[in-house]
Amino acid sequence: MKKVFTFIGLVSIAAFSNAQIVINEIYTGGGLLGAAITNDFIELKNIGTSTSSLNGATLQYASASGAFTQYNNLPSITLNPGQTYLIQQGSDGLGGLINLLNPNLIVTVLLNLDGSPAVGIGIGLALTSGKVALASNATTVTGPTATNVLDFVGYGLANQHEGSGAAPSPTILNSISRTIGDTNNNSVDFTISLPTPQSTSGTLAVSDIRDTSKKSGFIKNSLVKNNEIIFEAGVRDVKIYTLSGQLVKTASVKNGASLNVAELQKGNYIVTGFVDNQPVSQKVLKD
Repeated sequence: MKKVFTFIGLVSIAAFSNAQIVINEIYTGGGLLGAAITNDFIELKNIGTSTSSLNGATLQYASASGAFTQYNNLPSITLNPGQTYLIQQGSDGLGGLINLLNPNLIVTVLLNLDGSPAVGIGIGLALTSGKVALASNATTVTGPTATNVLDFVGYGLANQHEGSGAAPSPTILNSISRTIGDTNNNSVDFTISLPTPQSTSGTLAVSDIRDTSKKSGFIKNSLVKNNEIIFEAGVRDVKIYTLSGQLVKTASVKNGASLNVAELQKGNYIVTGFVDNQPVSQKVLKD
């Protein structure tokens, strides 16, 4: 009987090792002030040529140099070739211009791998460096070559990664996404890009940019002409970012005042600040 169970276990491991469902995109800036999106997310994708399934799989998380300590369970997943599965994770709750639309899974229970009680809602992924593993079970992942690892992504300054180097660091406005399939080399497989979260339906899984100027009394002119951003209220700690996440200007403005941005080139920017001690953010286009 023992040999029978051993054989079944080997068949199960072999089935997982041939799975073509991989970690396709990771966004870590969710809910930070000035962030593109309100929540962190992890997108899975079937990069194979046939339908593939997962059953009993988990997503596990570790800090850049630490052990894997947290995870969330995944439901049974069956994806056709090219199909994606969007998982909404944690949020810092301070900002974000875009809400995820119809994620396939919203993580509501975050578990500890040591068996202690749940620690929160969704994994709060470290912004610039960390490790994410897609595992076949809830056994603690020890590294990219562990027997239960289906896919492994170390990013930034992570001490573990697939291949010769880690994936690049995400930013508050950019995710890291898989571009050339799976060569088992994170530094080659992933690049920095604007987030493109997609649910299983294949539709763009983001909502329209929220008009915070109406809700919070923030910016009057989302189309900026004559080099002036006009504010509806007094705003403190104004910061202006490029879409690549670079901070290009800081200021504070009085009620009804404007801010001269003549030094900024034409293009899209994200403006953040505080109105009545509430974080606000808005995308503007300098014409």
